[in-house]
Amino acid sequence: MSSLLVMVSYHHNNTEKIAEVFARVLDAKIKTPTETTADELQQHELLGFGSGIYFGKHHKDLLKFADRISKVDNRKAFIFSTSGDGRGIRSHTRLRRKLESKGYKVVDEFSCAGFDTFSLMKLVGGIKKGRPGAVDLEQAEEFAKKLRVQS
Repeated sequence: MSSLLVMVSYHHNNTEKIAEVFARVLDAKIKTPTETTADELQQHELLGFGSGIYFGKHHKDLLKFADRISKVDNRKAFIFSTSGDGRGIRSHTRLRRKLESKGYKVVDEFSCAGFDTFSLMKLVGGIKKGRPGAVDLEQAEEFAKKLRVQS
């Protein structure tokens, strides 16, 4: 199974840590939206889309990328995120709708806590320190193994 992860991770590289686990288990490449072409998406059987969560939604670059991608016929995708706010998968709605409107079948979703110093959080030294941690990375590995078996 050929897999590609399209993700945005920059403040503390929380999402990148999760993506690296997925990439190892799924033998996938990791690229940013600006590094990825529509043709490249067509070359993979499973696509992962993820970023940190900002004000209840995925990073704007990932959402813009989802707007630009071509329509497909029932391609498999999964969504992932890290966040300090604890909303988790509930924050995936906007990206999920965009992908489904393009013909992607979202087969599963993953979310875990991530160290957050965005905006007012930096005044208190941040929240969710040490996350994603060892348990989060183990859960990411189990999630990816399950995806590999399903696909």
